[in-house]
Amino acid sequence: MPLNASQSSHAATSQPSTPSTAVKLLMAAGMVLALGACGSQPKPPAAASAATPAAVTTAPASRNVAMAQLQPTQGSKVSGSLQFTSQADGSVRVQGSVQGLAPNSEHGFHVHEKGDCSSPDGLSAGGHFNPTGQAHGRFDSSTHHTGDLPSLRSDAQGMASIDFVSRGLALDQGPNSVVGRGLIVHKDPDDYTTQPTGNSGARLACAVITRG
Repeated sequence: MPLNASQSSHAATSQPSTPSTAVKLLMAAGMVLALGACGSQPKPPAAASAATPAAVTTAPASRNVAMAQLQPTQGSKVSGSLQFTSQADGSVRVQGSVQGLAPNSEHGFHVHEKGDCSSPDGLSAGGHFNPTGQAHGRFDSSTHHTGDLPSLRSDAQGMASIDFVSRGLALDQGPNSVVGRGLIVHKDPDDYTTQPTGNSGARLACAVITRG
C-alpha cells in the first residue's frame, strides 16, 4: 500500500542518527587515555653486558731486575746492596748504597768478568767486564769497558749512595748482560788512564750479580 506524505516523513525521521559532537569527543578522549596507559608501561632494562662492554685492563709488563749483595773481602768492612732495573728505553738503572768506606773518600767501582767471590782478596772475580774489547775509561766517555761504572764517593759517615742509568749494561741474554758477573769496590780512586785497571788498588768488597 503506498505511503502518504506524513508516513513518509515519519519513516525518514525514524532512521538512526549519527553520534553527536560531544559523544565523538568523549570517545576520542578515551582512546587517548588508553594509548597513554600503554605507552607508560616500563620497558625491561637492557642487559648490562650489551649496553656497556667490560673494560679490559692490561697489566704492565714486568721489568727485568737483578740484585747484588756486596760482601767485604778479607780485612775489609765494606758492604752494600744494589739493584739493577731494566728501563722501557733499553737502559739499566743502578741504585743502592755502600757503607763501611773511609769518610769523604773516592773508590773505583766496576763490573768484573767472573761471578766468583770465593777468594779472600776478591781476585777470583777476574778483570773488568769488557765484551766489546774497548780501552778502560770513564763511564760517560765514548770509549770504556762495559764494566766501567761511576766512581763511589762516600760522605762523612763512610756511606756512598748510588743512582745512575747505563746504556751499556744489559740484563738479558746478550753479550752485555751483567747477570752472573762480579761487582767490585776498590780501595783507591780510578785514574781512568792506567790500562786496563785504572790503578784502583785492592778489592774491598765483592758481589755476584744475580737475577732478582
